[in-house]
Amino acid sequence: MQDLPSQSAAFGAPGMPPRWTRGAKDAVGAAYSAASRVWFTLAQGTLTEIYFPTVDRPQVRDLQYLFSDGSTFMVGERRDLDSSTENLSNSPEAGAALGYRVTMDDRQGRFQCRKEIIADPHLACVLINTSLTIAPALTHTLRAYVLCAPHLGGIGWHNNGWVIESAGRCLLLAQRDGIWLAIGSTVPLRHASAGFVGASDGWSDLADHFQPAYAFDNALDGNIALFAELDLGQRDRQHEFTVGIGFGDSQHAAVNTLLQSLDTDFACNRDRFLEQWSRTVPHRQPLESQTYDGGKLYRRSVSLLLAHEDKTYPGALIASLSIPWGEAKGDEDLGGYHLVWTRDLVNSATGLLASGHSDTARRALIYLATSQHPDGGFAQNFWINGTPYWQGIQLDEVAFPIILAWRMWKRGALGDFDPFPMVVRAAGYLMRHGPATPEERWEEAGGYSPSSLAAYIAGLVCAANFARSHGRHALEKLCLEYADFLEAHVEAWTVTTKGSLLQGVPRHYIRISPDESPDTSELHINNQAPGAQSEFPARDIVDAGFLELVRYGIRRPGDALMEDSLRVVDSVLKVDTPFGPCWKRYNHDGYGQRADGSAFADWGQGRPWPLLTGERAHYELAAGRDIGGYIQTLERFANHLGLLPEQVWDQPDMPAAYLFNGRPTGSAMPLMWAHAEYIRLLRSRADGAIFDLIPCVAERYLASRRRPPSTVEVWKRERQVAAIAAPATLRVQLDQPFVLHFTRDGWATTEEMPALQTECGFSYADVTIAAAQRAPIEFTMRYGDAWEGRNYSAKINKS
Repeated sequence: MQDLPSQSAAFGAPGMPPRWTRGAKDAVGAAYSAASRVWFTLAQGTLTEIYFPTVDRPQVRDLQYLFSDGSTFMVGERRDLDSSTENLSNSPEAGAALGYRVTMDDRQGRFQCRKEIIADPHLACVLINTSLTIAPALTHTLRAYVLCAPHLGGIGWHNNGWVIESAGRCLLLAQRDGIWLAIGSTVPLRHASAGFVGASDGWSDLADHFQPAYAFDNALDGNIALFAELDLGQRDRQHEFTVGIGFGDSQHAAVNTLLQSLDTDFACNRDRFLEQWSRTVPHRQPLESQTYDGGKLYRRSVSLLLAHEDKTYPGALIASLSIPWGEAKGDEDLGGYHLVWTRDLVNSATGLLASGHSDTARRALIYLATSQHPDGGFAQNFWINGTPYWQGIQLDEVAFPIILAWRMWKRGALGDFDPFPMVVRAAGYLMRHGPATPEERWEEAGGYSPSSLAAYIAGLVCAANFARSHGRHALEKLCLEYADFLEAHVEAWTVTTKGSLLQGVPRHYIRISPDESPDTSELHINNQAPGAQSEFPARDIVDAGFLELVRYGIRRPGDALMEDSLRVVDSVLKVDTPFGPCWKRYNHDGYGQRADGSAFADWGQGRPWPLLTGERAHYELAAGRDIGGYIQTLERFANHLGLLPEQVWDQPDMPAAYLFNGRPTGSAMPLMWAHAEYIRLLRSRADGAIFDLIPCVAERYLASRRRPPSTVEVWKRERQVAAIAAPATLRVQLDQPFVLHFTRDGWATTEEMPALQTECGFSYADVTIAAAQRAPIEFTMRYGDAWEGRNYSAKINKS
């Protein structure tokens, strides 16, 4: 291992503030082998974020080529060249591979650069095999350079860079907090330099001088860039070489990885890379017949879902290898979408299950079980090592793992893994913390949400199914009673009768109600422009989350309330793009590209989400209507390499901002939730039934002889029931043992009832209220010898 040079330090420390690259990627790349712990992204033909050693850790902002004739011009591949990117192979087997061929043409015809980009099939190294064709007039003068911006550890500041010699080669080296990268080539590097971005970096150098004027051997503790000329040797028209960027947890590891990878002929690495990906094909469900693009998006969706699983933490599926609006984000926003959201993970795992990849889905379930908190909950999102990032609580994210476990169980895909302990803890958490969710699926508001309640109810019914199979009948009864309590209140909590969005339709589902009075509550909406209105009547804010009630089997498709609610949603959220219909999340949404085309930064304007086209298609299929047009629309929203965006632009084209109607904004792309939705849609169409429908839920709430609606009212400290309609059961539930002391006649007489202790971390006491009861039920609690110290009351209303 070479000593690090320190004689010639770059000027301009610490460099300009670091930023990431645009969130909309053209492609995502990775090797299928678990030994290759590196992932990469492409945008506009350029290698952008590279992740190592885990799928949640970006280490590089970008790596690109620069070209100059030494005296009259300098061009960079991302800004100045026209690029086209295609799959490395389009054969039925190797077409699953996430490797790419990029052709970059100089706009003045002076040269063409063709790149084949893969991850080494066995090592943590990205390889760029390059063919350069030079016009005769520039054969003797064109020079090619490589420029890399390390953001090691996901941080742009405090990086360190050097130019070193190792094993007789000039290499570029960077380090920060125990992560190292090394860059080299099969042709020699010369005029190598480490500099600070915006001052002494290679880009600034060439832009000012058209040839290297700086040769600094180190740039320490800043936003740095590594730079070198690729020595093309003889001045021929044709040149071929391979550039590699290797990673390791030490200088020696990174350099050794790089040189070992470059030592293998690129063609051999490419063939092995393609062969590895071909192993995934036999496991795939034959769903191509349900598509309109010959299965292109389906095949790519499966590969992308597989590639978003980590290789150190099996089963850890992140939301996206992208940083939404990364060009406007620096070190203050570490997360991006390269984190685990339980909701996104379960959607991805369910998509893989629908595609036939049950082993990956099982790994995801095991990973969730190891990530569950002792109290049964799950972090809002977290790094793949389980460390929470955001601190919110979302009850649907607690219910989803139960539903995934149930799906795996019913398909015989659990193997030897028993998820029941996880299920019990999650069910207990749901019953302790509901019925209102602190945050719903859009992560911006709390209260009573149709989509959250749908997952919550379905999760508890699935948990009851598990309990029954384990002979735990008390737990089964408890879960079902709580699920029934929720189901009986869905419309009261989430339907307005005073809506004003669509004339003639006052009754419809809303997005969320902060309390149990959807007609009168006020809802705060985040991400609004400074000075803009942010408080709205909850009754006039809608999304299509209520469709989840149909997806799981809680409500019927086609009923009047569903159809009226869709009419309202279509009137305010539907957008007809050049590629088909798409829907916004909710009205007044501020999470999206700003109207002037600039990036979302604290506020913006919500744009249509393709995954919502998929959700609508699922509902239409359940209602017995044709969904072919929706499938085609999703396929059209994908780019030519099969990536689906989180959001699409819905205004006239703004080419300068890379915004085109119906095409991606600068938000996340690809979004794995959207890809999973598309796969499940194909599977649902092939099966003739919604893949996500849960039969035990549908039997309970949709069967012709379904049970009567629940009359249980759950009283908690955070939900103190003020009135109850008799006949009913008042259930007093607390997270500790207690004795209920109550009266039915104004304390003329009293009764006491020891609360039942459950295995779910709470106790409860049920007071049965007869139809003839008129006086309020008044009560207090005793804890051993200590009393509550106050009385509570629930008045009685006639049914």
